[in-house]
Amino acid sequence: MNDSDDDFSRFAWQPAEQRAAQGDSRQVADLALELTDRIDTAAKKKREHEHQLAMLVRVLAITPGHDSLTQLLRLFTRDRAPGVDLAPRFVASVLAEHREAADLVGPFSEHDAKGRLDELRFCLLHELILRDVDVDAFVNRRDWTRVLYSSHPLAWLPRHRTALETRLGFPSRSVNGSARSAGVTLPTEGRVDPPTPRTEERSALVDSATLDLHQMIIAAPKAGGWGYSEAWVFLTDEEVEPDGVPALLPTLPMECVEGLGATGRFEIARRPADEIWGILYATASMGGMYHGGAHGAYGRLWAWKSMAALSDAPAGASAEEVEQHIRQTTWFHFESDAEWFHNEACTDYGIAALSPDRRRIAVLAATDTD
Repeated sequence: MNDSDDDFSRFAWQPAEQRAAQGDSRQVADLALELTDRIDTAAKKKREHEHQLAMLVRVLAITPGHDSLTQLLRLFTRDRAPGVDLAPRFVASVLAEHREAADLVGPFSEHDAKGRLDELRFCLLHELILRDVDVDAFVNRRDWTRVLYSSHPLAWLPRHRTALETRLGFPSRSVNGSARSAGVTLPTEGRVDPPTPRTEERSALVDSATLDLHQMIIAAPKAGGWGYSEAWVFLTDEEVEPDGVPALLPTLPMECVEGLGATGRFEIARRPADEIWGILYATASMGGMYHGGAHGAYGRLWAWKSMAALSDAPAGASAEEVEQHIRQTTWFHFESDAEWFHNEACTDYGIAALSPDRRRIAVLAATDTD
């Protein structure tokens, strides 16, 4: 029977209850099976339509010229059904990639009393900041001020690109494809590998990460859809010197070094804070092998949040306060042959942070394999 001929009253629960009471449960089950088939067909059609919609939006975002931008904004400002996602994070990222900043006045000056452009505007603002655009001189505030100082999560971020945000990578996209830089690799400079054989004595330190802290530390790889990530936090009775961290890490009770032994590969390097930020930003913004990432604006946010949690920045601190705390933290990047890591090219990394008071070590381990 075609959908146009359907009598949906056939699926009402009241007559079904009567049939079941009369012993005709088979007909009730047949109706239920028919509905599950229809739901499956509708879900497949919905996915097809969503893919087609995404491609049409992508065409408008990438096609140069004022008219394509005007028509793209028309999609965002019109009334649309609940659940229709125009992917403002992705659109903002593509617009910032393919268009000059001066050509993007429209999204900020377009009258939008119902706030349908708010998410696109916030994301585009931070995409431009990452590209070192002076948004204070650029943004037309006639309508934008209504949301500029709202409670939106991106409002916490700095209004200008900081010195911490220098290691930036962006994807290169066309209408039907994209390319991005390779994943994370351990550098040769700054290496502080502990000599082997290492001690097999395990540290008595205990993981003290709360659930909330754990979730905040892994925010960047989680946002980027990496395969798996874990976090640990260890508090020490005495100060730990940075030179002692490389030998201490393999002894800590962490899954990412479990079974490593005294001679298994454990390579580690001290890295500047901006390089660690770049790793986390790339992880969150561009995503893993099977994930498109959170894109620039939210990639920026989650890189900051992961670093804030790793460095033990105070709760409620401003971005400026967090940046100062991050710069006082000692940062390490490591790899190992422990079974937790899969050791496929550019898909595994570990980050360790020694807090400014040298009494706390936080670790993030991420792998882009399940």
